[in-house]
Amino acid sequence: MSVFSRLLPVAGGAFSLQAILAAIFVPQANEKWYDLGGSLGFLSATVTSLYYPTLKAKFWEGAPVPFPPLSSFAPRQLLLTAALGIWTIRLGGFLVQRAIKAGGDSRFDKVKHQPGTFTAFWMVQALWVLLVGMPVYLVNVVPAHLHPALSLRDYASLGLFASSFLFEIIADRQKSAWRRAQRDKEHEEKFITSGLWSISRHPNYVGEVGIWTGIWALSSASLQTAHYPRGTVVLAAISPLFTYYLLRYVSGVPPLERSAKKKWGQDVAWQTYKRKTPVFWPSFKTE
Repeated sequence: MSVFSRLLPVAGGAFSLQAILAAIFVPQANEKWYDLGGSLGFLSATVTSLYYPTLKAKFWEGAPVPFPPLSSFAPRQLLLTAALGIWTIRLGGFLVQRAIKAGGDSRFDKVKHQPGTFTAFWMVQALWVLLVGMPVYLVNVVPAHLHPALSLRDYASLGLFASSFLFEIIADRQKSAWRRAQRDKEHEEKFITSGLWSISRHPNYVGEVGIWTGIWALSSASLQTAHYPRGTVVLAAISPLFTYYLLRYVSGVPPLERSAKKKWGQDVAWQTYKRKTPVFWPSFKTE
């Protein structure tokens, strides 16, 4: 069985899960659990990629086989699985909590009342789960003994993931603290300009791109071995590149910038902040 054919159960599971969730929440016009659906998609796809032979034997063929111990997997597989799992639980929990507190997700104010379009959004989420998690799934579907030992390059990749993960957490917490202070009338600022938000207008998204670049880099040593078709490592780079494209040009930065322009376009303070602070990649220049 080729490497890519081993991804078929992962892809099938990803789309099936989102189809089930769409069948539940589209008729309700309920978008509060959309981000939770994404988190469940990543977790289920990762488990499927790592345990599919056992899952198939146990639940499809009815064989009384035990689940293999974690020690039977390669260190690279465990690190990548853990990295994706930690990211998924942290970000998914944060986004769901935010949607519940806000009473919904403004991104879907119109879409959720259009069943066909709203269903398409759930299917696009399945595609997102598949493409962004690709480096992890590709590493997991190959037997443990075929993966090379970890090297300095891998530890550097893990460092990139960890530092980017921390960067995103700090950015999110700074904005949450700023919003609480605003709600408690501790300041009258219209938008945040302090902390990491002083070097980028969207530092949380910068951290997100760094996270997936680190995950891809950690997978690259395995994907460059003879056990994968030539060019697999380049194909897997769709993970950080697709993440960057979505956040920078589609669903992340553009709607937030349009909203900011609508609210504060004529505000001198916003114009100054916009002039001094890069929209995405951080700058440490001072005027």
